[in-house]
Amino acid sequence: MGASGPRRGPGPPDGGWGWAVLGACFVITGFAYGFPKAVSVFFRALMRDFGAGYSDTAWVSSIMLAMLYGTGPVSSILVTRFGCRPVMLVGGLLASAGMILASFATRLLELYLTAGVLTGLGLALNFQPSLIMLGLYFERRRPLANGLAAAGSPVFLSALSPLGQQLLEHFGWRGGFLLLGGLLLNCCACGAVMRPPPGPGPRPRRDSAGDAPGEAEEAAPSSGRTRRRLLDVTVCADRAFAVYAVTKFLMALGLFVPAILLVNYAKDAGVPDSEAAFLLSIVGFVDIVARPACGALAGLARLRPHVAYLFSLALMANGLTDLSSARARTYGALVAFCIAFGLSYGMVGALQFEVLMAAVGAPRFPSALGLVLLLEAVAVLIGPPSAGRLVDALKNYEIIFYLAGSEVALAGIFMAVATNCCLRRPKDGPPSPGTEGGAGDGEEAEAEVDSDLPPAGTEDPGGLEAVGVLSPGAGPLQPEVKVEPGLDS
Repeated sequence: MGASGPRRGPGPPDGGWGWAVLGACFVITGFAYGFPKAVSVFFRALMRDFGAGYSDTAWVSSIMLAMLYGTGPVSSILVTRFGCRPVMLVGGLLASAGMILASFATRLLELYLTAGVLTGLGLALNFQPSLIMLGLYFERRRPLANGLAAAGSPVFLSALSPLGQQLLEHFGWRGGFLLLGGLLLNCCACGAVMRPPPGPGPRPRRDSAGDAPGEAEEAAPSSGRTRRRLLDVTVCADRAFAVYAVTKFLMALGLFVPAILLVNYAKDAGVPDSEAAFLLSIVGFVDIVARPACGALAGLARLRPHVAYLFSLALMANGLTDLSSARARTYGALVAFCIAFGLSYGMVGALQFEVLMAAVGAPRFPSALGLVLLLEAVAVLIGPPSAGRLVDALKNYEIIFYLAGSEVALAGIFMAVATNCCLRRPKDGPPSPGTEGGAGDGEEAEAEVDSDLPPAGTEDPGGLEAVGVLSPGAGPLQPEVKVEPGLDS
């Protein structure tokens, strides 16, 4: 069940069953990003029943998001050990069980442990494997696939919030939680779709000593080395990953702040409540269109090799939008801000995982994604809460928009400068596999990537075979690296 599925061919199929996988990834992304925000419609009822304040109740969503981001390394280890499909099936059961148990809660602490920890962990165990499987099925069309999958976030957010309000009015918060728990069982159906890509496996190759890969792996324990890692922390030494991680941390500090404060900012400017709430809908509608459109744009032959620069451009556009709109006080100016913000926000959402896949390559993407999500969890726990405290202390939203815009714009500038100065591919040499712009460190880096691939002829859990590790647009596959006997890869 995922660990012993059919083997894939020399390259991702870029279609076929991959479209079903893309549909499942769309649903999972929608649940992962939309569900923690949609639960907020129940907060007033929870405050009334438990006699708690808004900040205490809001910890339910905060814990859920912290679990989604912070358990990234755990999810990476489980995917490497058991495969994508079993992990997603278990995750769907955990997410559903968390909301069902939360409907029987009698204290806020019980809500924290059920709806917060259990459901958040279940969503995390679905989100990361779905992105990994998407990369196994798509290569040429991968930017478009990432953009379409990312569109699940605004679509589900637009649908789950009204649904939650209807459930609250007809069944109360307990009945609403119970029904939402049943709805999350769809994650199990999405997990069942995630079968490994079909096709014959690659022929075993022999190294310069004449040993097949399986024989070399048998000798590995005697030298204290293993060819597979549950969590490949060596990816942290990759310059491309380091640049991306710093960019993602700076981005997460300020990217979500304007959307969180937008409604209250509009009300403070004298906008009626109904019109202020509609501003978020404008952001969502533009976001829905921007994500697949940007994915298709990034897949163009001339732009795909430069996807890191396109990502940095999206970040700078988002930051400049915040900076230029910090003093917007009229409803027309706020609508213009929402359109520009939704466009740049959608571009960032569509490109962020495509850039990481291109930077580290598919074999190391599970470990890289887990570590990046952990880093992003730290930034998310710092940025929005700090912005809220500053608003309470200063009673001024303008400063918050300036700070958030500066952080996101700085992330875009850093990404562009670092990519140009540190990761640019040499003109007189071949590109390094698995990096965007030649971020590898010569033959040793290439050998290290090769050593992490599962040996041919063995079953690979969840279809985590090696897929093309070349960056988009890098041309045909490079010759395999021959590791001399005794060379420490």
